[in-house]
Amino acid sequence: MAQSTCFTPRLSPLNGKPVLLGFDGADMSSDAGLTLLREIERRAGLAQRLADCLHDPRDPAKVQHSLCDIIRFRIMMIAAGYEDGNDATALRYDPSFRIALERGPETGPVLCSQPTILRMENLPDARALIRMGREMVRFYCHSFARPPSRIVLDIDDTFDAVHGHQQLRLFNG
Repeated sequence: MAQSTCFTPRLSPLNGKPVLLGFDGADMSSDAGLTLLREIERRAGLAQRLADCLHDPRDPAKVQHSLCDIIRFRIMMIAAGYEDGNDATALRYDPSFRIALERGPETGPVLCSQPTILRMENLPDARALIRMGREMVRFYCHSFARPPSRIVLDIDDTFDAVHGHQQLRLFNG
């Protein structure tokens, strides 16, 4: 009979303390995968790259959450299945999100609220959106050893594949 070995991913520390993952406990969080996503985002720096595309009109002396932190929180929310920013106010105290955003699970400032997320989402003008789009394409292309010669975006803006397909069939043929 083969003996299994336990593999524990190495995670970077938070505030000088190790971050450990255990898969044998009874109390679990459905959002614990954010800890791993934190590592990926940290290495790739996607949130900072997008924040660099924006002009922050806020008074620096009054800023509590950087654009990078707001974007990173929004990325984590989307990855965890929270599509709308309106869950931010409840999630700002969640230990998994706090760890994913470089805060202790119970100490330090809370994460940003839903109104802060909304202001960030409404901040970009057309030029900033173009810069962000170009940065996303650049980010994607750099993920390959050799960038692809062509990228195809298959976008269905109906949000309903069945009904969208029926509309095309009814009105185009």
